[in-house]
Amino acid sequence: MGPTACGKSKVSIYLRKYLPIELISVDSALIYRGMDIGTDKPSITDLSIHPCRLLNIRDPIENYSAAEFHHDVLNEINNIIKLGKIPFLVGGTMFYYHVLLNGLSTLPPSNLKLRQYLLQKNSKKYFLHEKLKLIDPIAAKRIHKNDYQRLLRALEVFYISGKNLTELTKNNNYQLPYKIFQFALMPPNKEWLNNKIEIRIRKMLISGFQKEVELLFLRGDLHINLPSMRCIGYRQIWEYLEYKNSYQEMFNKMIYATRKLAKNQLTWLKKWNNIDEVLCNLHPDILLKKILTIL
Repeated sequence: MGPTACGKSKVSIYLRKYLPIELISVDSALIYRGMDIGTDKPSITDLSIHPCRLLNIRDPIENYSAAEFHHDVLNEINNIIKLGKIPFLVGGTMFYYHVLLNGLSTLPPSNLKLRQYLLQKNSKKYFLHEKLKLIDPIAAKRIHKNDYQRLLRALEVFYISGKNLTELTKNNNYQLPYKIFQFALMPPNKEWLNNKIEIRIRKMLISGFQKEVELLFLRGDLHINLPSMRCIGYRQIWEYLEYKNSYQEMFNKMIYATRKLAKNQLTWLKKWNNIDEVLCNLHPDILLKKILTIL
């Protein structure tokens, strides 16, 4: 685990030299096909040598829920164990890890009419988030005020079941039947991480990130409110293509959104139990030695 731009994928690839591990992605953006540069997906060469499961499993027009991840990841873990290998999960979608470790209660199915009603009820910018604060303050702290998909889901669950999302997702009987080792790659300081984030975004843009979004934009069946197009970078470039932002504004918003994501990931990790932290700016050999020593 760890915040974005800390080199999680590289470390996992290095570890394959020392351990019989098979990689599983825990990233809600890497699931989409045709979204490679902006998600910092491993190269085709790396993937041919070091395959990673749960990559490229959905088209950008499709949804993918935490419940689907829970089912898929358990299936992949079992398949890897049958091969006599060790499942090694890598990625930064902290809620997916939470679901894997704590389970996911049975929630009511989605209701399109209710969602439309909630969206039409009030045009105030952050109405959904304000409403959720009253109903489920714990979930409201976890869900960003611009994440309409998850906000609608949390409100929808309450109006259908009469119980909020936090109540329904408490499952004290669930236990993952494996021994787990948890590592977090942590930045030495905020400035180091912010610098890494900016360098990473500049490299993405140089590598053709805008062209990648243009191809998605020109498909004609995608729109900005899809979960895929709300991924950081894709949303900002999409708005630029719609002439809503200048290029500099687009770049600044990408930096801001990525830093905010990293801050949220670090907030999750500070509250995480049974985790070994390793500084990500160490020399790769020293970093790997620390992880292997703990194991």
